[in-house]
Amino acid sequence: MSVAERFDMWRAIVRNEVDIVIGARSAVFAPLARLGIIVVDEEHDDSYKQSEGFRYQGRDLALMRGQMEGVPVVLGSATPSLGSWQRSQQQLLSPLSLTERVGKRPLPEVILVDMKNAEVEGGLSQELRDAITATLERQQQCLLLLNRRGYSPFLLCGDCGASYRCPNCEITLTWHRKIGQLRCHYCDYHQPPDDECPKCGGAAMDPEGMGTERLADELQVLYPDARIARMDRDTTSAKNAQQALIGRMEQRDVDILVGTQMIAKGHDFAAVTLVGVVDTDAALNFPDFRSAERSFSLLAQVAGRAGRADLPGRVVIQTYSVDNPVLQCAIEHDYLRFAKQELPLRQLLFYPPFGYLANLVLSGLDRHEVERIADELMGALESQAKVCGDVEVLGPAPCPLFRLRNRYRMQILLKAQDRTVLRRLLAYAPQWKRHLSARLTLVLDVDPVDMM
Repeated sequence: MSVAERFDMWRAIVRNEVDIVIGARSAVFAPLARLGIIVVDEEHDDSYKQSEGFRYQGRDLALMRGQMEGVPVVLGSATPSLGSWQRSQQQLLSPLSLTERVGKRPLPEVILVDMKNAEVEGGLSQELRDAITATLERQQQCLLLLNRRGYSPFLLCGDCGASYRCPNCEITLTWHRKIGQLRCHYCDYHQPPDDECPKCGGAAMDPEGMGTERLADELQVLYPDARIARMDRDTTSAKNAQQALIGRMEQRDVDILVGTQMIAKGHDFAAVTLVGVVDTDAALNFPDFRSAERSFSLLAQVAGRAGRADLPGRVVIQTYSVDNPVLQCAIEHDYLRFAKQELPLRQLLFYPPFGYLANLVLSGLDRHEVERIADELMGALESQAKVCGDVEVLGPAPCPLFRLRNRYRMQILLKAQDRTVLRRLLAYAPQWKRHLSARLTLVLDVDPVDMM
């Protein structure tokens, strides 16, 4: 929505001209005078956390507003966040379970394909290729999930091994072949590739790895008569583009839809009977304590797109880790088993929901200054933590994305079992900022969901 459209909607709400408000996380602030209920759909989704500017967790604010105004709050999800699930087990939330699908339709069959022994063509195993062929022969639709946009993650020189890197973020540039550009997905820097390797002058700069654009091209070669479409940020950035693509799927003008996690977001396509997950290992092995939870949630959500009408569904997951406990739970659609095996691991390390986190990110243009001030800040935090109580201070350490938008970044993680103790330490935050030079920025993120 444009700023003008948002203002018009806000004015209509203030004037009591609407009864139902539907929106993203900022809708929690809608000034409804006769509020009767708040529904947080897909409450597990990380996008409810505002991680820039004014930081807040929309789900938690919804619960707080419901309590303040005396109205019920419904947190809806097929895969509740572990925090919400734990609160329900503590009787802080009331669990209400739907034990079957609409119309008592069966859950789709889920098959794991061991890629270590697979015959791969175009990024697809023989099992997945056969499943796609059979689905197309029945004149039904396929969804293929690959949570990586672009043609390939990088171009690699076959002679010296060099690749293009972002001058602002020092990460590899993603190759977008259709527009002929190498792009940084963090700062939007872009450039065309050179005719030769910028390091050694070699002519062989080859695409390595696969994104949604390349997968769609490979599918077109394997299935030349199929109508193939992509749903990712590149193809849906224009106004109404995503809605138009959804319309094409509903009208069955698309046989195979390739996409990032956008395709898992609650779509209801009656003719989709096959879902393929091309690569699940990257998410499973992501360096974040929530990677298992996010992976299980995404797999469960995308699997739920198959067999939603009268036709049975099937899900094929390609992986090099068939014995991974997360995948074993996913093939059985067993959220309870997943929660019971994941929560003790969190409790052992006092990670949420058994502890509370705050992340401090210090950034600046001068690497040495950032590292020096981060060490000084660490010393102050350790001294203050001893006074405040049991707070673990971890760091300082370079952020996983150490240089982002031309700024060097160091982080210090605060972890406590008691939120009150953590708040006591965070009360010193104004002091920390007061002594910083104007060249540096210190960001405090309480209950972070993104620590990259």
